[in-house]
Amino acid sequence: MFSLLFPGQGSQIVGMAKDFYSNLDYVKEYFSEADDILKKKLSKIILDGPKEELEKTENTQPSIFLVSYSIFNVIKKETDFNLSRAQYYAGHSLGEYSALCCAEALTFEQTINLLKHRGIAMQNAVPNGDGGMVAILGVDINEINEIIKNNKNEFTCYIANDNSIGQIVVSGKIESLELFCLELKKKNFKYIKLPVSSPFHCPLMNSATNEMKQRIKDTDFKEPKVSIMSNVTASPTNNSDEIKKLLVDQIEKPVRWRESVINMIKLDINHFIEIGPGKVLSGLIKRINRNVKLNQINTFDDIKNLTND
Repeated sequence: MFSLLFPGQGSQIVGMAKDFYSNLDYVKEYFSEADDILKKKLSKIILDGPKEELEKTENTQPSIFLVSYSIFNVIKKETDFNLSRAQYYAGHSLGEYSALCCAEALTFEQTINLLKHRGIAMQNAVPNGDGGMVAILGVDINEINEIIKNNKNEFTCYIANDNSIGQIVVSGKIESLELFCLELKKKNFKYIKLPVSSPFHCPLMNSATNEMKQRIKDTDFKEPKVSIMSNVTASPTNNSDEIKKLLVDQIEKPVRWRESVINMIKLDINHFIEIGPGKVLSGLIKRINRNVKLNQINTFDDIKNLTND
């Protein structure tokens, strides 16, 4: 049994989906429709850059969705691979919106609009450069929790992503992250400061939560045709009211990706198909379980490999 995976922020690259855009008129139409909804040339930013423009959160979020949505529909239209046989759809952070749209809980227009406002709200929640994120490699989540708890009087940091065994991401204000990194150095823990200007998936995003709560409430969600594995609970749901609540919670809550993958495997999933730019999610899954089958769909050749399996 298989599940579909939809990537989040960090997977973007200038020129993503160019292969499909250049060869398929309906993909051009998706890009053009997104430009019209957003009233800006998002397609040009995706295909030609500049990189700095693509990496602005308000552009990154609808861009990654647009690419995932396009690839999903290329598979549907150009192959006989039956995507509806998937047991679950799972998206990492904004990828959850891609999953919901591909599961027909949201329309294309609804998704673009929600991600546009989500991106702006998250970008504006903390002044540019005041917050950040740090990835810690090769360390158990309990050890990170211990550092945060033991130093709560010195600094305030939050676990933002539990991505895989040995990859945890922490969010916080810059001053707190600097002190947190000093503690990591004392223990010789390896870490990387991520190239982001905001501390996502933590309480510092509270103004974004308030902004998105009403927008999500006012949006008409249908029941998804495939169950969605929630980032917040690491469990599946197809209840549209619950999904709306979880999307609001998701802005400040950590992404429980490791647990989501483990739980899907426990539910007999042995094949994961990553739909969208990059191979980030497949890389994380390899750290969690090396025995599952993985496909990443970025090009026409990837699609051929999928249909020939």
